[in-house]
Amino acid sequence: MVPEVLMNQLIRCKNCDEIFMRTPFDQHPEYTLDSGRPLGTFRTVETDDYQEFLTQHQGHQLENLEIVEDSLVTEKAYSEPVKTSFFRATNGKEKFVIKKFREKIEEPLKYLLLPGDYSLKCAAIKVQSEEISKQLRRELNPPPSQNQIDAFLKLCYTIAENIEVNDLERVPEESLHPLEIYYKIDDIHLMYLLRNCRRIFTGKEYSSVEEFIHRHKDDGVLLLKATYKIRLVEKVKPDKKFIPASLPFKKVKIVGGK
Repeated sequence: MVPEVLMNQLIRCKNCDEIFMRTPFDQHPEYTLDSGRPLGTFRTVETDDYQEFLTQHQGHQLENLEIVEDSLVTEKAYSEPVKTSFFRATNGKEKFVIKKFREKIEEPLKYLLLPGDYSLKCAAIKVQSEEISKQLRRELNPPPSQNQIDAFLKLCYTIAENIEVNDLERVPEESLHPLEIYYKIDDIHLMYLLRNCRRIFTGKEYSSVEEFIHRHKDDGVLLLKATYKIRLVEKVKPDKKFIPASLPFKKVKIVGGK
């Protein structure tokens, strides 16, 4: 029988509720400066994190967990190595919330099982004011005055302050930050913007602004940027039931591992 092949294997100790992420790098050696040798000489230290985890939990019941697709949320930019993330995992019967974090860049990633759940809460809806100002000056001929730009932005701020994010359509605009999401202005507020622009611009100026609004409402500078916060909902951890001695643990082959 061909063994199941995975890149990573998420393991939970049912007795301790400890989490371990088995990866192809668990047996890679570590290199440290050797103080007893010439400067620049490194000492090789063989490691096996997975075997150490098995030793610590000898006699306990272990189970594989499957990560729930699209459940990962993280508090900082994707490229930031030192951050805290949360995701959901399941054993097929129960769902668990896992905290993934490191406090220093040189530390390995840690995984912690949390009682409860999490959700995303909209903290603010922002107008891309700087980008709007630049595009108005670049695209309108003649460029609008600063007073006209300020009045246009004031209308956008009013929309952002009075809009409900749940009523908006999300767009696949790429963001460097996972907690920033872009939305289209809905038709009702779009009509509010067009109608009130007649008080700021007249004649050909208004026609140019109307074209500007329609040009940028779906994928441009008029998109609203919502910023979110991760909200944890903690639950009282139930008393641990007695768990008998370990049952056979299904071994999984790790790609790149030994």
